[in-house]
Amino acid sequence: MMDTTLARDDRRLRALQRGLPLWLALGAAVALGVTVAADFGAVTGVLGRFRIDLLVPILALTIVNYGLRFGKWTYYLHLIGAPPIGRRENATIFFAGLSMTMTPGKVGEWLKSYLLQIRHGVPFATSAPIIVAERLTDGLAMMLLAMAGLLGNGLGWEILLAVAALGAAIVALSQARTFVTAVLARVSDWPLVGPRTHHLLAFYESSRRLLAPRPLAAAIVVGVVSWGAECFAFYLVLIGLGVSSSIGLVAQSAFVLAVASLAGSLSMLPGGLGVAEGSIAGLLLFLGVTDQVPVAAAATLVIRFATLWFGVAIGTIALATIARRA
Repeated sequence: MMDTTLARDDRRLRALQRGLPLWLALGAAVALGVTVAADFGAVTGVLGRFRIDLLVPILALTIVNYGLRFGKWTYYLHLIGAPPIGRRENATIFFAGLSMTMTPGKVGEWLKSYLLQIRHGVPFATSAPIIVAERLTDGLAMMLLAMAGLLGNGLGWEILLAVAALGAAIVALSQARTFVTAVLARVSDWPLVGPRTHHLLAFYESSRRLLAPRPLAAAIVVGVVSWGAECFAFYLVLIGLGVSSSIGLVAQSAFVLAVASLAGSLSMLPGGLGVAEGSIAGLLLFLGVTDQVPVAAAATLVIRFATLWFGVAIGTIALATIARRA
C-alpha cells in the first residue's frame, strides 16, 4: 500500500514538472510580444546598454524577498502546530512552490500543502490556510507600498480598494468563530458538505490562528520589507537603463511594481502574464518616469526576469530535487 502511494505521488510530481515547459513557453511569448510591440531593435539596443554591474544587487534583493517570505512560512508552520521539519527539507518545500507561480491564480502553490501532507503527515486542510494567509498579507503589504504613489497620483485606487475590501472580509470572517462553527454545525448533515465538515473546521481553525491580530500585523510588516526589497530592485533596474536617480523615483518604482503585481494577481492569469507587463510599461510611461517606449519595455523585461522568472527557475530546481527524492 505504501509503495502504491509513493508511486502515485511520484507520478503527480512529475506531471507538474512536465507542465513547466508550457508555462515557460507562454512567458517567452509574452516577453517577445512586449519587445516586438515596442520595436524589437530599439528594445534590444536599450537592453544592450543596461548596467550589468547592477544585476547582482538586483537579484540579491529578490533573494532577500524570498528569504523573508521563507521566514514567514516557517513562522506560519509553527502557528498551526506542524511537526519539526529540517531546515533544508523545509526550504525545498517552500521554494518548490515558486515553480507553481505560473499556474492560473497561483493555485499551484497549494503544492506546498500537498508536500507537507505526503512527506510529513500534516493534514492538507490544516496547512492550506497558510497559502491564503501568504497571499492576503502580501497583497496588503503591496497596498501599503503603493500608497505613496496613490496619494500623489490618484492612480490604481480601484485595485487597492478591492484588495483592502477582500482582505478585511477574510480577516473578519476568520475571527468570527461563533458564527463559523454555527454554520458548519448546520451544514454537517448535508450530503456533500457533511462528510467534509471536519476538514472545513481544521481549515478554519488554522486560518483563525494565522490571521489573529498579532500574527497578521507581523506578517504584513515582513511583507512590506520583503516586497520593498523587490521594489528597490526595480528602482535599480531603472537606474541601470539610464533613468535619473531621485527620491521620487524610489516612490514611483514602489507604486508601479506594487500596482502591477496586484493587477496581475487579481487577473488570475498564470503569473499575471500580459497584465503585469502591460501595467508596468504603461504606468512608467503615464507617470513620466520615461517617455521612451523601448526603455519602458526594457525595464519591464528586466524586472520580470529578476522577480518572476528567477523565482520560477529556483522553484523548478527545488521541485526537481523533491521529485528525485520521491
